[in-house]
Amino acid sequence: MKKIAFVQKKIVFMLLLVISTAATAQKFNPIYTGVPSLTITPDARAGGMGDAGVATSADVNSQYWNPSKYVFMDSPGGASFSYTPWMKKIVNDINLFYLSGFYKFDDLQAVSASLRYFSLGSVDLTDDLNTNLGSVNPNEFAVDVAYSRLLSEKFSAGIALRYISSNLTGGMVEGYYTGRSIAADISATYKTPIRASNSDDGSLSFGLNISNIGSKISYDKGNNSIFIPTNMRLGTSFTYPLDEYNTITANLDLNKLLVPAKPYFENYDGGATDAQYMADLDEYNNKSPITGIFDSFSDSEELEEIACAFGLEYCYDKQFFVRGGYFYENEMKGNRKFFTAGVGFKLNMIQLDASYVIATAQTNPLDQTLRFSLSFDMNGLKDLAQ
Repeated sequence: MKKIAFVQKKIVFMLLLVISTAATAQKFNPIYTGVPSLTITPDARAGGMGDAGVATSADVNSQYWNPSKYVFMDSPGGASFSYTPWMKKIVNDINLFYLSGFYKFDDLQAVSASLRYFSLGSVDLTDDLNTNLGSVNPNEFAVDVAYSRLLSEKFSAGIALRYISSNLTGGMVEGYYTGRSIAADISATYKTPIRASNSDDGSLSFGLNISNIGSKISYDKGNNSIFIPTNMRLGTSFTYPLDEYNTITANLDLNKLLVPAKPYFENYDGGATDAQYMADLDEYNNKSPITGIFDSFSDSEELEEIACAFGLEYCYDKQFFVRGGYFYENEMKGNRKFFTAGVGFKLNMIQLDASYVIATAQTNPLDQTLRFSLSFDMNGLKDLAQ
């Protein structure tokens, strides 16, 4: 019988992608989902601010964080390409590529789209006798489109539709196939000007994005299904102009997976063979995605499941950017804790951003993660043409 013989680095990746360091925690019980790559921050700007982005000022990469922000863009359109060599400290061939873009029809409405491709590199396959069967290149990708509209002077809403594909075996393992899912996002933004002491206007924003509301994903044609990472992100952002050229922005995101916690066998007297555990596990496996969303608020671990992201951005003359941030996740739910730093430079139609992760949790695989984003602005192109 054939089997997947993931080389050691891939086993480490699949484990640490969800559970970074809390192997010693006594009641470690993270939320497990399929297609966890959908939760990876794709762009360098938010990546430099502790992974905060739901209420920040609109940019080309708002598709991931909150598509409803696009109607607040000054530019009529733009595109961006981002690259992340994921977990570079552990492996050297796992990468995330992200392409996004938007176009404003007028001052009230915009359309946007993105393509996310996550490559797990090369994986060697063997049979039970350790005979080499060749190699495969597992990957996950998602493509989505969104529409956003300004409903009042200060309030906007958006909706996105997404197709998700997860191919972990390359079609070379009998009984396992490419997993597919359809999902939607619902987002909203409220932005209001704030009068600053130096007579220049600042702004206060609130953002909400409920993403990946959709069908479960299955790798065996529906015999077993897994929740996709349905997620709720709520945040606020305050921009304060220090003077004509200098601006500082503070951002805060609260993030919660809308997926119920899987029954943990160590919480049952009989362990993995306990009858009540087996009944609860069966109920969990048969929950619908919508039921799972509501049940995610009633599993007695709601506060532990909220992750916090805080970020600061300093801007000089709308051209130079310096960023920093911190991300916190409870040690029982993944233990991702890290500082981030980032820089950005904008010249005419082009903006280049970079960010870096500095982990604070011991042996965190996210440590030293780099991100790069290159954006193009139609306003800048128009200025060059004049």
